[in-house]
Amino acid sequence: MLIQLAIRDYAIVERLDLDLHDGMTAITGETGAGKSIMLGALGLCLGERADVGSVRHGCERADISARFDIARLTDARAWLAERELPQEEECLLRRVVTASGRSKAWINGQPVTVSDLRALGEHLIEVHSQHAHQALLREETHLRLLDTYAGQTEAVVTLGEQFHHWRACRRRLRDLQESGDEVQARRQLLRYQVEELDQLALAEGELETLEDEQTQLANLEEVLGDAQFAADCCDQDEHGALSLLHHANTRLGNAPEKAQRQLADALAMLGEAQIQIEEAARELHRFVDTTELDPQRLAEVENRLGEVHRIARKHHVMPEELRGLHQRLSNELASLEGGEHDLEALSEEVEQARDAYREQARAISEARLEAARDFGEAVQAQLAFLGLGKATFEVAISPRETPQAEGLDQVRFMISANPGQPSRPLSKVASGGELSRISLAIQVVAAQHSSAPSMVFDEVDVGVSGAIAEIVGQLLRRLGAQGQILTVTHLPQVAAQAHHHLHIEKRAEHDTTLTHMALLDDAGRVRELARMLGGVKLSDRTLAHAREMLDASQHAQH
Repeated sequence: MLIQLAIRDYAIVERLDLDLHDGMTAITGETGAGKSIMLGALGLCLGERADVGSVRHGCERADISARFDIARLTDARAWLAERELPQEEECLLRRVVTASGRSKAWINGQPVTVSDLRALGEHLIEVHSQHAHQALLREETHLRLLDTYAGQTEAVVTLGEQFHHWRACRRRLRDLQESGDEVQARRQLLRYQVEELDQLALAEGELETLEDEQTQLANLEEVLGDAQFAADCCDQDEHGALSLLHHANTRLGNAPEKAQRQLADALAMLGEAQIQIEEAARELHRFVDTTELDPQRLAEVENRLGEVHRIARKHHVMPEELRGLHQRLSNELASLEGGEHDLEALSEEVEQARDAYREQARAISEARLEAARDFGEAVQAQLAFLGLGKATFEVAISPRETPQAEGLDQVRFMISANPGQPSRPLSKVASGGELSRISLAIQVVAAQHSSAPSMVFDEVDVGVSGAIAEIVGQLLRRLGAQGQILTVTHLPQVAAQAHHHLHIEKRAEHDTTLTHMALLDDAGRVRELARMLGGVKLSDRTLAHAREMLDASQHAQH
């Protein structure tokens, strides 16, 4: 469950650290106080899209962290293990958005993508928005909710993969049937090209080796001449460096003793130079004597390079790209000559893919039919609890005209608002107020089968009031007894039912508007409930009413 939310410089929140608990937590505050800010910040940690408006005015970045207890969440821990992310009893999701619009994300201190946050968030928390009733007008929502209730979510994902594989096989088979002559012509061309490249048999690194060897062999004669010239410069009889150094040393050696002492360093260096030049001359002579020209090898290397360049020009590629081209053409030829593109084999693959899809789809259809009755009865019971006892709700399943990724079934939520009237699609019957209650009933039933340990209900009680509002609060409290429920509400009857109460208010401080959030104690809850009851001025009577409402809600057995 969500145990802590830390917000820094987000929207109009400067700094906020909230410790959250299990059970039902009501989130209240005056209109515009910033209740949506908390959910928006949480949404960023769950991978929602960010924008520069997320950053508080005048600040460089917004920084939001959400800490979850995952000790008993095997799915979340498995998700972390699969991606080699740190696993502990607690999991920290962090999101930073800069004033320039850049965004970074972390899970347990490790950098991740926003899509990773979104994927992990699906195992941690589930959000039911105030606009959920609008989604209920779309039949794809009906199908998704029924599959969740029936425990078929993963099976439907697998079915979708099978459907797309079947469709891809059919497309390949059709393309092969329609382009038989083109495929045959392509196969013949590839055979010729691959055979030519097979004969060339260019080895890895061979081109670079050949080019280096060609450069060395082509310049060897000139190098030998230069080496011989250098050797002659060193030890030529009269004009070589050794002869000249010898004469210099001899003449300086005959100088007076005092002059020799003064020239001692120069004499030493001349002696060393003579030794170095003698060594250089020996090395040069050894190179000239042991190195032989090999015109035959040079011709072989140049012929090989010429063949490589000729074939490269033929295929309009650089010589160094020939090995990669050879591999690609060989793979394409193998695919054309292999079973994947064989009509008979591909036809069989299409049949196998179709049969696998249909078998999975039939199993899912059976599960949907079995769950539809229970789902309808569960929603019907909640509707009666919410004051719509005369309405009749059912889940209608009919076959689709064509198979789809979601299966062979069309699922519709049907309702009859009054006795004796036939059931009709939800979008054609329910009024605004009825739709809100029907939506809540469906969401409550769906939430009871959700694997997420934490759920957020964002003003799902819109359109209800009075006794029905109290019942809505009781429903949410019951859900909270099974895990963690965070509910944004304007109704005191709902807030009074909560195990915990979080109050949000907007304050002006030093010409700046900031939002503050805090968990209320017992006295604070009474004052907030009194405000929600409509008291601009909190009279003793209003406070007493609020106290009575809170005591009755907290001591009732739900």
